[in-house]
Amino acid sequence: MSGVYARRIAVAAASAALAATSALLTAPTAQAAMPTPVSAATARTYLGELTVGAEGSSSGYSRDKFPHWITQSGACNTREVVLKRDGSNVQQDSSCAAVSGSWYSEYDGATWTAASDLDIDHMVPLAEAWRSGASSWTTAQRQSFANDLTRPQLIAVTDNVNQAKSDKDPGEWLPSRSAYLCTYVRAWVHVKHYYDLSVDSTEKGALQSVLNNC
Repeated sequence: MSGVYARRIAVAAASAALAATSALLTAPTAQAAMPTPVSAATARTYLGELTVGAEGSSSGYSRDKFPHWITQSGACNTREVVLKRDGSNVQQDSSCAAVSGSWYSEYDGATWTAASDLDIDHMVPLAEAWRSGASSWTTAQRQSFANDLTRPQLIAVTDNVNQAKSDKDPGEWLPSRSAYLCTYVRAWVHVKHYYDLSVDSTEKGALQSVLNNC
């Protein structure tokens, strides 16, 4: 693991906490969004810098090895911070649970008014990260990845769409809403590049194909 990456991951949790606190303080009434991914041009450059190789094994993988939805501020965990950030007019109770608001799911274009209809998607799924290099990380590093509010790694989307995506990479699954494809692959490459994760050849081909039309 590179020294640059080690320094990056060491500050990820602190950066995420700061971003979360800022989001809670500003409490926007209009729909917000996940952090903007790099441009298509930068994503094409980043994609060319990623290690290409056969996908690793899922042996030893468990979601428990990526502690997620950790406390970010007060009673608010990562899930509630993202629900607040990604929704419109979101109201939270004393436990920080979203009790009202509306959410637009970028993946499929659906709008929801109950937080229970939303999942928080990991742009690069935890199991995919494991197979792409995260199996060698420490638990603390995997926790930072699973709760990253600074990179375009977390987004509130329709729950059954997230479940259909599961741990698939872009060679196996892409959002049905074509208007979001460019943003999706830019975010995917942004996250993989930041965390120095590898791509397999089919995944890279799918990413290149979309990026070439962005």
